[in-house]
Amino acid sequence: MKLLAIVIYACILLAIGYFASKRMHTIRDYFASGKNLGFFNVAFSARATGESAWLLIGLTGMGYAMGVKAFWVVLGEMIGVGGAWLFMSRRFKRLSDKYDSITVPDYLESRLRDKGHGLRLVAAGSLLIFVPIYAGAQVFATGDAFNDFLGWPHLIGATVGFAVVMLYITQGGFTAVVWSDVFQGSLMFIGLVALPVVILLEAGGITSIMETLRSIDPHLLSLHGPGVKDPDGVIARSSGGWTTGTIVSVVGLAAIGIGFWGSPQVFVRFISMKNEQQILPGTIIALIWTLLADSGAVLIGVFGRGLYNFETLGGDHEKILSHASLELLPAFFAGVFIAMVLSAIMSTIDSLLVVASSAGVRDYWQKTRHPDMSDDRLVSLSRKVTIVLSLIAFTIGMGLLLRDPNKPLFWIIIFGWSGIAATFCPTMILSLYWSRLTAKGAKYAMIAGFLGVPIFSFAAGPILKAMGLDEIAKHLVALDVLLPAFVIGFVVAIVVSLLDKKGQSNLEGVKEDLRAASARKG
Repeated sequence: MKLLAIVIYACILLAIGYFASKRMHTIRDYFASGKNLGFFNVAFSARATGESAWLLIGLTGMGYAMGVKAFWVVLGEMIGVGGAWLFMSRRFKRLSDKYDSITVPDYLESRLRDKGHGLRLVAAGSLLIFVPIYAGAQVFATGDAFNDFLGWPHLIGATVGFAVVMLYITQGGFTAVVWSDVFQGSLMFIGLVALPVVILLEAGGITSIMETLRSIDPHLLSLHGPGVKDPDGVIARSSGGWTTGTIVSVVGLAAIGIGFWGSPQVFVRFISMKNEQQILPGTIIALIWTLLADSGAVLIGVFGRGLYNFETLGGDHEKILSHASLELLPAFFAGVFIAMVLSAIMSTIDSLLVVASSAGVRDYWQKTRHPDMSDDRLVSLSRKVTIVLSLIAFTIGMGLLLRDPNKPLFWIIIFGWSGIAATFCPTMILSLYWSRLTAKGAKYAMIAGFLGVPIFSFAAGPILKAMGLDEIAKHLVALDVLLPAFVIGFVVAIVVSLLDKKGQSNLEGVKEDLRAASARKG
C-alpha cells in the first residue's frame, strides 16, 4: 500500500510534465511560463521551492534536538517570506516587466545598465556552481526518504526520484515545475499540519507531552534551547540559558530567512506572474502556508521527542518524521507521507535545475554568444543542459554518502542555500532601493558573497582557533555562514559603487525607474 501511494504520486508528476509540454513553444514559456501565472500558483510554487528537504527532514529533526528553540527558524522564515512579498515583489515585478526580463540576471543587467555582460556571467557562473551542490543534497535526501520509509538501498531510491524529476522538468520546463509545486506544496502543507495532531493524540495529549519533555530536559520548552548537547553534539549548542553563545545561535537560526530576499529560484516566480494584482492575495497565501507548515514541522520534532527516545530513531534525530508516520499511520497514508517528503525534495530540485539551465542557456549561451538563436533551438538546448545539470547534481548527491555522519543533512542543504542567497540577495535588495548601485559594485558584491560562504564554512573557524580566539570561533560556528557572508556582500556593494565614478555616470534613468517602481497606483 505504501508503494501504491508512491506510484500514484509519480504518475501524477509525469502527467503534469506531459500536459505542461503541450504549452511549451518559446524560451519564455520554458523559463517563465509566458509570464502568465496567477497568485495561487505563484504562492504555492514559491513556498514549495523555498522549503526543501530541510523542512521535512532538517527542521523536524531540529525540533527533536532543540525543542521549541527551533521556532526561531519559523520566525526567520516569516520575516524572510514576508519581506520578499511585502517589500520586494511589487518593485521587482514592475521593473522586470519594464525591462522584459525572464531571468534574474536579465533583470540585473538591465537595471544596472551593464553592457559588457560581465554581471550576467558572474550571476550565471555562481548559479551553475551552487545549484548542483544544493540540488545534490536534495538528491541525497531522496535516497534517504526511500531508505527510511521503504527500506530501499540508498542508491536505488535516489535514482528513482532523480529519474522522475528529470523526466517531467525536461519536457514541461517551468510550467511543469509550477504545476507540480502546487500539487506537492499541498501535500506538504496537509501532512505537516496533520502529523503533529496524530502524535499528540498518541502521546495522550498536550499535558502528557509537556511532562515527558520536562523530565527529559526542561530547557526543551524554552526559547533558549536545551541545557545539554544532544547525542550528535552538533545542533544543540546552548548552555541552558541566555548566554552570548545562545543569542548568537538564535540570530543564526533566524537569519536563514534572509535567503528569501532575492534568491533567483524564488524571484523568478514574481517574474512569471501575469500582473502585480496577484501580489496581495499571493502574499496572504504564502504567509499562511509558511506559518502553519513550518510550525507543524517543528512540532513534529518537539512532540516526537516526548514519544520516541533517541535510540528508537537509530541514533538519528532527522528520522523523526519517517519513524512517526510509519508507526502511527495506516500503510497507504504512510505512503502519502513518503510522497510528502519526496514533494519537499523534488519541488526544490526541479526549480533549481530550471534556474541553473536558464543561467547556462539564456544568460550565457544566448545573450553573450548566440543572440539570434531561434526559440526552437533554445528550448531543445535548454532540455539538454537541464539533463547535464541533473546528472551533475545526482553525482554530487551520491558523493554525500561519504560525508561526516555527524554533520546533519540540514546544514549541508543550508550551505547550498546560503551560497545562492549570499551571492544574490545584497545586490537584489540594493537594486530595488538604491539608485547608486553600479554594475561593478554588484559584481564585486556577488563575488564577495559567493566566496564568503566557503570561507566562513571551512577557513574562518580554524584560522581563529590558530590565533587563540576559540570563543569567537565557537560563536562564528553558531552564527553559521549566511549572515556574515550577506553582510560582507552588502558592504562591498555600497563601497565599490560609491567609488565607481564611471559606473555612476552610466546609471541614466535609474532614479526614474525606481521612482515608478515604488509609486502607489490607484
